[in-house]
Amino acid sequence: MDRYELTASHVDASIGRRRILHDIDLTAHPGEILALVGPNGCGKSTLLSVLAGVRAPDAGSVRIGELDVHHVDSRTLARARALVTQQNRTDTPFPVREVVEMGRFPWTRTPQARQSEEIIDAAIVECQLEDLVDRPFAQLSGGQQARVSLARALAQDSPVLLLDEPTAALDIGHTEQVLSILKRRAAMGATVILVVHDLSLTAAYADRVAVMADGRLLATGTVDEVMTVDLLSRTYDHPVLIWDHPDTGERIITPAR
Repeated sequence: MDRYELTASHVDASIGRRRILHDIDLTAHPGEILALVGPNGCGKSTLLSVLAGVRAPDAGSVRIGELDVHHVDSRTLARARALVTQQNRTDTPFPVREVVEMGRFPWTRTPQARQSEEIIDAAIVECQLEDLVDRPFAQLSGGQQARVSLARALAQDSPVLLLDEPTAALDIGHTEQVLSILKRRAAMGATVILVVHDLSLTAAYADRVAVMADGRLLATGTVDEVMTVDLLSRTYDHPVLIWDHPDTGERIITPAR
């Protein structure tokens, strides 16, 4: 897998007349999962859309390697990054396999197209969708649709993966499955950026964390560096408790009640 760093420099972004993002500087490295965390409405999803090249910034730039994501054609952009959003088209009539196949479209008429069937099959197996391949996407549950969307992104085989709350609709088992898949992709050299609300999941799977509030980055660093009682309590305007699991040593983060 090709390895590319994603870099955002001095990014501002607005929705209508409201400024959402303020002077964001952020770098995500190949081989890591970078989690974006922060309270509702702080700008995480807006930032992800800017990083993906979907929303143009008011100022600043985003690059994947030397590629400016906001000044490139859509096919070149799709070869550089795959995006999984929170919303899926619930009226999509296509069967699951065809939805996953859509991830290969950017590679049509390229040498990589010869590997498409193998890559599609691997993505279906990895996301445990073998029993659903002939089902219409529109007839699936929200959690099943989320796994199909992930499989499509995996089939895209881009060096950068951006995901907006990929586990929001999933049960415990599939949540662990999806995050394990992303961890493996990172280990293979992918640059993975995801929006997460569950702070304990973030501590378990993220290599680095970017903490946001009010459209600004408050801190970026390792779990140990930034996921502290003081910073998280201030960020969420609610006291949190952090402790290590007595058997596994895993960091647990919960609201103080």
